[in-house]
Amino acid sequence: MEQITREQAYDLLKEYNKDPFHLQHALTVEAVMKWYAKELGYGEKAQYWGIVGLLHDIDFEQYPDQHCIKAPELLREGGVSEDIIHAVVSHGYGITVDVAPEHEMEKVLFAADELTGLIWAVALLRPSKSTKDMELKSLKKKYKSKGFAAGCSRDVIERGALQLGWDLDKLLTMTLEAMKATEDEINQEVEDI
Repeated sequence: MEQITREQAYDLLKEYNKDPFHLQHALTVEAVMKWYAKELGYGEKAQYWGIVGLLHDIDFEQYPDQHCIKAPELLREGGVSEDIIHAVVSHGYGITVDVAPEHEMEKVLFAADELTGLIWAVALLRPSKSTKDMELKSLKKKYKSKGFAAGCSRDVIERGALQLGWDLDKLLTMTLEAMKATEDEINQEVEDI
């Protein structure tokens, strides 16, 4: 099947997502996934990893109670291939669906999705409002604070690290590095929303 282009994926996302917060999250996860692809030796598939990240929450804004359940229908209507649909749905494993992440890319999405939200919440508290000057110890301190960004499930993040065979510090370090490296690109895209 012909692979969906990045432009088509972004148009499809915007069909179901209007809230700038949700669009920014999708753009963040896209950029982080592309960074991870390059970092983990899948550089030739970086665009593909990014598209999965971009589309991962396609159903969340309009169908929050059917998250990862409604996505296949929306994605199929948009002409998205089954491999991307599987990857998108698998980030809801053990939460709303029983589709397990299989490929390393799916495991990265599962692990990094919630974590990007937590890192961004920490960044917004900083005087710089940026990840670029954030240190791992600041992130870990907020991570350990149960009341902070309570909507970002620590359990999901930790299960994601376990699926990847990584310790939590490795996941936190790499995802923070990914966000630092891609922050300018994300901010540029968010300005166009």
